[in-house]
Amino acid sequence: MDISVVIPLYNEEESLPELLAWIDRVMKDYHFTYEVIFVNDGSTDRSWQVIEELKAAHPEVRGVKFRRNYGKSPALYCGFERAEGDVVITMDADLQDSPDEIPQLFSMVMYEGYDLVSGWKQKRYDPLSKTIPTKLFNATARAVSGIHNLHDFNCGLKAYRREVVKNIEVYGEMHRYIPYLAKNAGFTRIGEKVVHHQARKYGKTKFGLNRFVNGYLDLLTLWFLSTFGVKPMHIFGFLGSLMFLFGFLAVMAVGGMKLYDMYAGNPYRLVTDNPYFYLALTTMVIGTQLFLAGFLGELIARNSPERNKYQIEKEL
Repeated sequence: MDISVVIPLYNEEESLPELLAWIDRVMKDYHFTYEVIFVNDGSTDRSWQVIEELKAAHPEVRGVKFRRNYGKSPALYCGFERAEGDVVITMDADLQDSPDEIPQLFSMVMYEGYDLVSGWKQKRYDPLSKTIPTKLFNATARAVSGIHNLHDFNCGLKAYRREVVKNIEVYGEMHRYIPYLAKNAGFTRIGEKVVHHQARKYGKTKFGLNRFVNGYLDLLTLWFLSTFGVKPMHIFGFLGSLMFLFGFLAVMAVGGMKLYDMYAGNPYRLVTDNPYFYLALTTMVIGTQLFLAGFLGELIARNSPERNKYQIEKEL
């Protein structure tokens, strides 16, 4: 099979027939063999009934129905598990992504050697309250991930080599960082294509401004796990040792100043009357706790079933 189209959706009953007809026309024009996997993320409208009707008329359609709303990442994960095409295309169900982009995305993966191609909605039909935070978010993601050639990490329209989606785990709200997940899994041939962005035709957006806050927290989590996930002592042990050493030197300095005043005949006070003594002790305690956190993290990582899971591309 040439292409699997994975479409997560939540309350998009109006757009599904039009979207499938559009996809079907493009696939027939280019003689692709394909499947369309609709993942119904706990919709409360007639989305699932519409999917059942489409399935009855189109054998290429497959459907997954969640009992409740889990989010876009779980929907993509379940779609990726079931995808059988050589190239996997993801797109949103709201008709803002154009299926006309599919042939070129397929060509970039199959014939130009890309592992992943992300869409870039260079001209957006969104309000400034959405576009400005999006630009700031993408700038931060580029800096942290090191993938400097992507302008839009969160674009729903992407194309993947099948091996990519079978070797990454999308969870929580990590769908925003699939290129970063792919890079960490060893798929570094990541490209970008300018795609057409259309105004929403039906319904309303399902995302609020809180996604930008959550996005930064997820990015920090992903950076930490990819950098120190299997070697927590490298960060906690280093910071703990540094703080303990700083606190110890501070205690020595406080004690040394008292001894100097004693022998010089200057007025002096008890070490325990000096607030810097307690600050130094607190720093030493925190340093010890950080070091122990790193040690415990190492014990957990050593017993993790993922500790020796490596991405092997070829073997003879």
